[in-house]
Amino acid sequence: MNCPQLIFFDAVGTLFGVRGSVGDVYGEIARRHGIYVSIERLNKAFYQSFKAAGSPAFPGRSLSEIPDLEFEWWNEIVKQTFIKLGVLNDFSDFPTFFAELYDHFATADPWILYPDVVPTLEKLRDRHITLGILSNFDSRLYSVLKALDLKDFFSSVTISTEVGAAKPSPQIFKSAIAKHNYPIEQIWHVGDSLEEDFRAAKAAGLRGIWLDRSSKSR
Repeated sequence: MNCPQLIFFDAVGTLFGVRGSVGDVYGEIARRHGIYVSIERLNKAFYQSFKAAGSPAFPGRSLSEIPDLEFEWWNEIVKQTFIKLGVLNDFSDFPTFFAELYDHFATADPWILYPDVVPTLEKLRDRHITLGILSNFDSRLYSVLKALDLKDFFSSVTISTEVGAAKPSPQIFKSAIAKHNYPIEQIWHVGDSLEEDFRAAKAAGLRGIWLDRSSKSR
């Protein structure tokens, strides 16, 4: 196996994950606003709403518009989550709740950094391999990388909301590759999704590496 010159990493589920579950985080903040819902029901409603939302990408929009579009995209997902639970109207001030929740995910608090990540990144850096992020996250990722002390490992960050295309689209891979000057056969992509990372990377001409964390302790 030839040594790569550039490796892209997915972010959520690959480098770090939600501490506990989405339902745990949503439930904790909802309780501060007087809303009590079971974690199991929250998780189920969230994943249904998230799946129905489509790709987090806004083609044809300017970078200055992206933060507001990201905010509204997530606002609708969270709103639909609590509609499914039948408690949306129980909030005295849903916009304030959502703003608190949204800002919370830009910090280190709701995330857990997988223990193998920093040692791996340090070894790759010591071998002078260039590293980048390629993710279907939004622009809060910049804050999260800084908060988790990961920012300095990566020479580029490519996210779907800024590119206007989300994995598995080849367009996001092309955008990430264009930020560097390496032959495509010497570029790898590592991620936890078999479809969006491994297969999509291979389809885009990169070497795909599937990091299956589903059976590992987080």
